[in-house]
Amino acid sequence: MSGFSTARQKMVDGQVRPSDVTDIRIIDAMLAVPRETFVPENKRALAYLDLDLEVGEGASDKQFLIKPAVLAKMLQAAEIKETDNVLVVGCACGYAAAVIGQFAGQVHSATGADGDPAKAPFDVIVLNGATEIVPQKLYEQLRDGGRLVGVFATSQPQRATIVTRSHGDFGNRALFDAAVPVLPGMERLPAFVF
Repeated sequence: MSGFSTARQKMVDGQVRPSDVTDIRIIDAMLAVPRETFVPENKRALAYLDLDLEVGEGASDKQFLIKPAVLAKMLQAAEIKETDNVLVVGCACGYAAAVIGQFAGQVHSATGADGDPAKAPFDVIVLNGATEIVPQKLYEQLRDGGRLVGVFATSQPQRATIVTRSHGDFGNRALFDAAVPVLPGMERLPAFVF
């Protein structure tokens, strides 16, 4: 077993499984997708650590991989089916989309809060990071019965949340506390203060 294969196994056994992730499809996908190939060469040694890993190339390129356990727990809560049309927002380098692609019907990627209206409606939308705003444009791209999972930083503490669309209305349920970087374009606008 190579060093990265061993690190991948340790990530699953030491971070994902202890976080109550029991969906074998997610575990198998995280074991199959080589996370190190989605990060710059100089950060490959960090690929399997329990941290949010910045993978952008410069100050203006805010891209990151969120902690493996946070991603896995959100995917488990989304209950993605093999027939689902899934959108990953904030796809960074493509790791989350590659993992989801192991067990979803179709996977699309978008970089910001506008999503991908041309490929909507989606059964599942996954935010690969936090949002400080209510992503209304993304809500509208959900199919009836569709789910959006992500970390909502609209209040403290930040919480991974699932939003479900039902007959044009949206209900949400907090899943677990989680702190991950805010996605570009999903930051709260500064408020005027006296």
